[in-house]
Amino acid sequence: MHDKTFLVVGGSHGIGLGLSEQLLQQGASVVVVSRTPGELDRLDASLLPRCVHHRVDVTTDEIDAIELPARIDGVAYCAGSLHLSSLRMTKLETVRDDFELNVVAALRIMQRVLPALKAAETSSVVLFSTVAVGRGMAMHTSVSACKGAIEGVMRTWAAELAPNIRVNCVAPALIDTPLSARLLAGDAKRKAMAAMYPLGRIGCVQDVASMARFLLSDESSWITGQVVGVDGGMSRVQK
Repeated sequence: MHDKTFLVVGGSHGIGLGLSEQLLQQGASVVVVSRTPGELDRLDASLLPRCVHHRVDVTTDEIDAIELPARIDGVAYCAGSLHLSSLRMTKLETVRDDFELNVVAALRIMQRVLPALKAAETSSVVLFSTVAVGRGMAMHTSVSACKGAIEGVMRTWAAELAPNIRVNCVAPALIDTPLSARLLAGDAKRKAMAAMYPLGRIGCVQDVASMARFLLSDESSWITGQVVGVDGGMSRVQK
């Protein structure tokens, strides 16, 4: 990862922060775009000189104004939302807002960064879906609609941008992050959630960040157009 530069959208919290940290630890430079600095200040001080943060709301702010390097070796779009509700209670305004953040803003970022991705000899893009798209889960109308769209555009971009730019998608199950804190509040909830997975535990940030880092790296140079599940076996295994 030395001499490589990556853009991580939503890189100051949760999975995005974990990915930013892993990239920095492997010698890369990282540009983080997010609404707040979040927990970037908890990174080891030795990593910070190679980390630049831009305070941007990707749904409303002017994307073209973001100062980016001329060459970017990879992009991870980690920004997302988690609104669960029954079909009857799902608000159209919530779905529209979720779509703006998960899909439209990802498109805006890709259009902005595409020249820099093309300036690299080869580059990689990682998007994020959810296990709920492939499995079908109650209460996930908005989430599944948005992430299903992401899987579709991922395959389109993988076809359009090959052979020099790879595009893949990571599809996690429930991960222990601030975004899912209310679903994991209390030991009883955590135990019940863990029991749903064949591997017997809730996923952690590093589980997902490690897969995203792999897909950004040259080690995955023959992988594109794929949805990779990081879900404790939920999508494929019944115990």
